[in-house]
Amino acid sequence: MMMGHLTFFWGTSTEILFPGWPGESFSCYILALIFVFMISLTVEWISHAKLIKSGISNVASGILQTLMYAFRIGLAYLVMLAVMSFNVGVLLAAVAGYSVGFLIFGSQVFRNNLKIEPYQDLSDLPPLNC
Repeated sequence: MMMGHLTFFWGTSTEILFPGWPGESFSCYILALIFVFMISLTVEWISHAKLIKSGISNVASGILQTLMYAFRIGLAYLVMLAVMSFNVGVLLAAVAGYSVGFLIFGSQVFRNNLKIEPYQDLSDLPPLNC
């Protein structure tokens, strides 16, 4: 059994999420970094999405909200487990994914001069807390 690193390191020889993945290949390592980036970006998208349409019953809305929450938390835990590989590239990919996701989906950059009231909720899910 391969013992993992217990301190942060920089290198392409690492295991992320699954035994033997991404292996020793540099191209597979880059693919793994893109995968972690996309998962963290997806977590931010789900966190700021308004996917439940108004007019749905409270029960159906609550079930959809719960499923979205479970999916978001599952993806967030996958990112956390990937970062626990202690690879600096994976950490940077995760932080970049969350940051770009917030820039696109959560910040004011791409909103059309929408004034947000303090009581106004723009997403279906509560904020992701640590």
